[in-house]
Amino acid sequence: RTATNDGNKVTISSSDFEKIFLSSFSQRVVSELPPQVKTNLSRLVSPRVTFSEFIAFYNVLMNFDRVRQGIILASEHKHHPQVTRQELLRVARRMHLFEFTPLEADIVYRIFDTDNDGLISLKDWQRLNTTTTIRGATDAESHVQHKSFVEHVIESVFHFGVGAVAGAVGAATVYPIDLVKTRMQNQRFTKESEKLYSNSLDCFIKVIRSEGIRGLYRGLLPQLVGVAPEKAIKLTVNDLLRSLFGQPGGHIFFPLEILAGGCAGASQVIFTNPIEIVKIRLQVQGESAKFGVAPKSTMTIVRELGFRGLYKGAAACLLRDVPFSAIYFPVYAKTKEWLSDPTTGHPPSGLNLLLAGAIAGVPAASLVTPADVIKTRLQVEARSGQQTYKNIPHCAATIFNTEGFRAFWKGAGMRVFRSSPQFGVTLLSYEMLQRYFMPSLQTPNPPTNAPVHKSDYDVVFRGGIGRSLRRTDQRWGLFDGTKRE
Repeated sequence: RTATNDGNKVTISSSDFEKIFLSSFSQRVVSELPPQVKTNLSRLVSPRVTFSEFIAFYNVLMNFDRVRQGIILASEHKHHPQVTRQELLRVARRMHLFEFTPLEADIVYRIFDTDNDGLISLKDWQRLNTTTTIRGATDAESHVQHKSFVEHVIESVFHFGVGAVAGAVGAATVYPIDLVKTRMQNQRFTKESEKLYSNSLDCFIKVIRSEGIRGLYRGLLPQLVGVAPEKAIKLTVNDLLRSLFGQPGGHIFFPLEILAGGCAGASQVIFTNPIEIVKIRLQVQGESAKFGVAPKSTMTIVRELGFRGLYKGAAACLLRDVPFSAIYFPVYAKTKEWLSDPTTGHPPSGLNLLLAGAIAGVPAASLVTPADVIKTRLQVEARSGQQTYKNIPHCAATIFNTEGFRAFWKGAGMRVFRSSPQFGVTLLSYEMLQRYFMPSLQTPNPPTNAPVHKSDYDVVFRGGIGRSLRRTDQRWGLFDGTKRE
C-alpha cells in the first residue's frame, strides 16, 4: 500500500485502511462485525490514518463484544441508560478491557454515537446489530438484569452484615475522639477554675487516668448497633434522588445535588437521634460519677426516656445532619471529579479517593459544629445545679450570653479529625471482610459517609492497596486460612 510522510507521522489513506482491514482480518471476526461498520470503515477514520489510529481501531474491533459488555456495566444502576466517554473509560479499565485508551474510546463513539450527542447506550448498539449476535455480552446482560430472588436476598443480607461489621470497626476506631468531643461540648462552666478540661488533649488524658481505657469507649454499643441502618438509609436516599434529579450522562444540577444530600441527611435522623441521645448520656457518665451521680445502664436510660424521649433534640439533630450531608455529598463528588484526570478518564487513585473524603469532611464537619453543640446540650441529662435548656433558641441564646460565641465551636477539631480515619478504616475493613466471606461479589457497598462507586472501590483495592493486601495474603494466608512459604 502507498504510505506518505505527514510531518513526523507515516499515514495511509482511509480507503487503503478499509482494504487492509477487510482483506487481512480474520474472516470470523469480520463476519461478526455489524454490516454498517464493515461498509463504512473509511468514514469512521481520519482521511489520513496514522499507525496509532490503525492499532486503536484494531483493538476496538478485536474486542467488539467486550465493548458492549462495558456499555451494559457502565449503565448499571443508572436512571438514564446513556453512557459518557469518561464513564466508558472507567468501566473499561475496571473490567481490564484490553489497553483501553482515549483514542480507542473516540473510535467507539465514532461507531455508536450516530446522533453526535456525546452519549451512547445499548439502543445505539442494537441499531447497528439488528442481525448480529455477539458472544459473551448476552450472559453479562442477563446476569445484570435477571438475578434470581434468592441471589438478591443473599446479596442484600451479605451487604447489610458486612456493612454493619465494617461500619462498626470504623466507628470503634475513632470512638475515643467522639467521646472527647462530647465531653468538651457539654462543658458549661465559664470560670477557668471550674473547668474539668482545659482542652481536648487534657480531656483525653484525664479520662484515661480516672476511668481507664474502657472509659474512652463508654456508649460504644448503641453506636455499633445503629451505624449500619444509618449509613444504609442515607446512601440509599442520596443515590435515589441523584438518579431522579440527574440528566442523561450522569450530570446533575448543583443545587439539586445539594438537595439530594440534604434529604439523605434528614432521612437518617430516624435512626441517629435515639442512638445519639443514649450514647451521649453514657459518654458523660464518667464525669458525672465525680459529682455523686450513679451510673445507669443502656436499658435504664431507654426505659426512662420512653419512645418520645428518644427523639428529644431531633430538631437539633436535623439541624446538624441535613447541612452536613448537603455539604459532604456534593463536595466529595466534586473533589473526586477534580482529582480525576479528565484527559484520560482515569478515576482518582486510592490515595486521592481517601483525600476526597478527608477534604469533604473539613467543611461538612466543622460548619455544623454549632448545631452539634446545641444538640449535645439538649440531649445530655443535666446534673444538679447545671444549666438546663428549653429548646433550640433558648439553648443558643443561653450559650451565647453565658459562654460567648466561641462555645459554639467546641469539639470542631475533633469532628474534623474523626471523619477521615473513619472513612479509610471502614473501606479497608469492608474489603478484608468481602475477600474473606464473599470474594466473588461484584457490587461492593461500603457503609461510608459518602457513596463509593464500584469503579472507585476497584481503584483502591484492585490497585496499589489491593496489591499490598494480596502480597500480605500470599505471605501469611489471611484470607484462605493457610500460610504460604
